[in-house]
Amino acid sequence: MGGRAQTKRDGLGSKHRYSMYTSPSRSVTITLYSLFCVRMGCGVRKTKIRSITLVYFSPTRTSKQIVEGIAKGIPGGSIRHLDLTPPKAKRQEVRELQEELAIIGAPVYGGRLPRDAVSRLQRLKAKDTPAVVVVVYGNRAYEDALVELRDLAVEAGFKPVAGGAFIGEHSYHTDETPIARGRPDAKDLKNARDFGQKIREKMRNLGRPKDIPPLQVSGTYPYRERGHRTEAIAPVTDEEPCIKCGTCAAVCPSAAITIGTLVMTEQDLCMLCCACVKNCPTGARIMEHPRIKKIANWLSANCRERKEAETFI
Repeated sequence: MGGRAQTKRDGLGSKHRYSMYTSPSRSVTITLYSLFCVRMGCGVRKTKIRSITLVYFSPTRTSKQIVEGIAKGIPGGSIRHLDLTPPKAKRQEVRELQEELAIIGAPVYGGRLPRDAVSRLQRLKAKDTPAVVVVVYGNRAYEDALVELRDLAVEAGFKPVAGGAFIGEHSYHTDETPIARGRPDAKDLKNARDFGQKIREKMRNLGRPKDIPPLQVSGTYPYRERGHRTEAIAPVTDEEPCIKCGTCAAVCPSAAITIGTLVMTEQDLCMLCCACVKNCPTGARIMEHPRIKKIANWLSANCRERKEAETFI
C-alpha cells in the first residue's frame, strides 16, 4: 500500500525521515532467517533466503502467530523456531545466528517491551544477520516498543531490514471487557503474509548483509519511562472449578505458579501477561484485582476502533 513520509526521532537520538506503510497485519514479533549470497551474471551480489528462524517471546501466542504469518510470505527455505517464552529460556544457550534471516517478535506492555523479553533477547548473538523486528500490541499504542526492539537487535549483531507493529488480543481482554477480540484474525494474518512478500522482494535486491542501511522505525529515544508497580498483582484461582491440571503453571513464562493442594502464585514474579487466564480449560484462573479491572474497562471503552498494522521496509 502507499506510504506517507513523516519525520520522527529514532532510537539513536536523531531525527530521520521515513515512509510509513500501513497494512492490516497483526502483532509481531520474531525473525531469524538464513541467507545465501550468490554472484549474478552482472557481477552484483544478490541475497537469497535459504532458511528462516522465528525468534519470539509470546506468552499468549499472538506474536508467534504474526511471525509465522510473515514467514509464510517468504517461501523457499526451512523454518525453525526459537521460543524465548518458557522460563528455561532465561538460562538456555543460544547459538550465534549467522547465515540466516531472523524474524524477531515480542509483545508490547505499556508502550515498551516486557522486561522478561528484553533479558532473554539480550542473550541473542548474531553476525551481520538480516532480521525483521515485529511487536504486537493490544489496539492502544505501541509507542517506543518497536524502536526498542530494533535497537536490541542491532546491539546483538543483527541487521534489521524491516519492522512492523501488529495488533493482537489484549492480555486484559474478557467477554465483559472486549479489547481487540480474536486478533490476529484472518485479515491480520493475510496482511502478515503480504508483509513477508514485500520483505522477500527487498531481500532479492540487497547486496551483502553488512551493507544493509539502518532501518528507520517509529518511536523515540530515550524510551518512555516504564510504569512502576506500587503493589504485587496477579490472577487468582477459583478453587471450585479448578481441576489442578497444571496448565496455568505450564504456560507461565516466569514460573510464578505452583500446583499443590492449592494453586499458589508468586505475585512478585507475575508479569500480568494473563497467559494462565486465557489457557485455563475451566475458567478457574481469573483477574479480579480492582486496579486491573479499571484499566480493562477504560481500554474496552476507549480503544474499540480497529487499528491496523504499521510496517517499515
